[in-house]
Amino acid sequence: MRILLVLIALGFLGAIAAGGVVVYAFYHYGTDLPDHRMLADYEPPVATRIYAGDGSLMAEFAVENRVFVPIEAIPAVVRNAFIAAEDQNFYEHRGVDPIGIMRAAITNLQALGAGRRLQGASTITQQVAKNFLLTNEVSYERKIKEAILAFRIEDALSKDRILELYLNEIYLGFGSYGVAAAALNYFNKPLDEVTLAEAAYLAALPKAPNNYHPVNKTENAIERRNWVIVRMVEEGYAATEEALIAQNQPLGVDLTGAREPVVAAYATEEIRREIAELYGSDALYEGGLYVRSTIDPTLQDAARRALRAGLSAYDRRHGWRGPLASMVLDADWAQ
Repeated sequence: MRILLVLIALGFLGAIAAGGVVVYAFYHYGTDLPDHRMLADYEPPVATRIYAGDGSLMAEFAVENRVFVPIEAIPAVVRNAFIAAEDQNFYEHRGVDPIGIMRAAITNLQALGAGRRLQGASTITQQVAKNFLLTNEVSYERKIKEAILAFRIEDALSKDRILELYLNEIYLGFGSYGVAAAALNYFNKPLDEVTLAEAAYLAALPKAPNNYHPVNKTENAIERRNWVIVRMVEEGYAATEEALIAQNQPLGVDLTGAREPVVAAYATEEIRREIAELYGSDALYEGGLYVRSTIDPTLQDAARRALRAGLSAYDRRHGWRGPLASMVLDADWAQ
């Protein structure tokens, strides 16, 4: 009986000590953190696009290749794929997932010496805190700050807003920031046309896009995509039959990108200069402006070909035909 009481007392004291450490950490690291409230009104930098008279794309100007999509326009299959792969308890936790931490710890202990990649336990909210408010520094201090900010973000924002920020900010390789840009770059299609298999592949990329390169590491990419599909079935986001069909599909990546822009370099540059002069560089490169020009692509192409043919003909008639004489350099010139 006495031993039991001692154990209970030790457990109680241990709990108090652990609580004290948590309180101290929150007090010590919780001051002077970035203001998480700015995320409520955050608008990401979006590319300015210049179009020809018929709607053909002429040029894009941006700091980052990004297409912002509100959460209600992001298909459920895409949202569910990322939640299944990155944060299965997203709708239950309050910023930090203790169950996920324990699961990752057990998995990592089992993986020791097996050469497998260790699992992280960062929630989607923690990733938002890191991507928007902190740096990529690998340290315990940053992880503590990340956790504190995650709690604050959960108190200030809805789950949908947090997920919207995450899905529009996450880097997915090939210069793609956000799921909409990635759908265009990888599959040459708008986000609302993405299939289950394609959504699963996009959700496989956040941890390390280069490790799942669709051309250089195709087997790794398919294996990781199929793992995401399994996770979607386990979480009830996909039926077993459609999952099997998706797992047997090729990646289907189309890296040709969107159709080639209209070739009108001089006109495009003049438009760019005028926009920058009228509205400033921030609006040009981050404002997501839609610019419609009067350029007719058919006439532009005809004019370009006619100019090239004319220059070629002129060169044949009057072009340079070699040197008239050779210069002999003396020793002084060579020195």
